[in-house]
Amino acid sequence: MKNVVEDSGIVNFYSEENPKTYSSNDDLKEIINSSPQDLIDTGFSQIEKEVKNELLEKLKTIDPYYFEKVILILLQKMGYGEFIETSKSGDGGIDGIINEDKLGLDKIYIQAKRFSENKVREKDIRNFIGAMSGDTNKGVFVTTSLFDVGAVEKAKNAHHKIILLDGNKLVDLMHEFNVGIQIKATYEIKQLDEDFFEEQ
Repeated sequence: MKNVVEDSGIVNFYSEENPKTYSSNDDLKEIINSSPQDLIDTGFSQIEKEVKNELLEKLKTIDPYYFEKVILILLQKMGYGEFIETSKSGDGGIDGIINEDKLGLDKIYIQAKRFSENKVREKDIRNFIGAMSGDTNKGVFVTTSLFDVGAVEKAKNAHHKIILLDGNKLVDLMHEFNVGIQIKATYEIKQLDEDFFEEQ
């Protein structure tokens, strides 16, 4: 008796539509031995990965000032309160301010760097700390690229509380809070309700 997955034509679909996806017999065996739920989970994970990659590439190409606003919108969706955009010039290294409370007694300063390749360096973190002055001791530094070792150490050892978000962490959060993406389709997976058929 053939495997249910093989009978369903799923294997033929994967082999015909995605000839380069599976490079060995072991990969095909894994597909054949997978349950429909496993295949759904794998497909869902692949779609999520592709969307995040597309999102990161888009962030690297948008206007730098709009990128700053995207970060503020994300933080607001995460529940960090109202935001204040700083002026586009002369902001002293501060791209936005989040008020943690209604009166603005507690502030979080935001720095956003839209880099394509360059990493954020220790100097960038040092300048950010200097720009925070005495107004707050909390900051979030966001980039579409990565932080080098010096930048990470500087943030870790600072007297301020500084959170670093690199490109991968950024798109993870944007995906989680639906910023810059939209839901394309929703599927319901149903199963037998054993309780319904139990004798009373």
